[in-house]
Amino acid sequence: MTTETGEATGNLADQLLRLTRRLHRVQKHHLQPLGITPAMARLLRTAAHSTEPLRMVDLAQRLDVVPRAVTTLVDGLESYGMVRRVPDPANRRVVRVELTDDGRAALEQLRAARRAAAEELLAPLDPDQRRQLGELLATLVSDPEGRCQRASGES
Repeated sequence: MTTETGEATGNLADQLLRLTRRLHRVQKHHLQPLGITPAMARLLRTAAHSTEPLRMVDLAQRLDVVPRAVTTLVDGLESYGMVRRVPDPANRRVVRVELTDDGRAALEQLRAARRAAAEELLAPLDPDQRRQLGELLATLVSDPEGRCQRASGES
């Protein structure tokens, strides 16, 4: 790799990091009126995509966080009445987390907040540029050969 190519790649990585941080700030701003953090919003979305209430450990795995982080998030969402802990029918020592009606209603507000944040961030792009960006990001996200994992030493 030439120095020029390496520098361009480094610049792209820096731009992606700045854009990610900016997206996080914009989303946080749009979520603030709901009293929900981006991490809480992710947990709600994850719980909503499951056909049955998830175990705390399953939520931690899907969110790629440590279990104690899920406990804190569930505590916060439970205090807002958006989720509730329920016993596992097969093993009463296991706790599952399910959405409440308030949690489902909050999801609609979250979706609207995420769309507003995305629209704010993507406003400078015309529809064709948005489509192109979507295709490029889909390529990077899918990483069919697992090059990113191999390069970072993950399996």
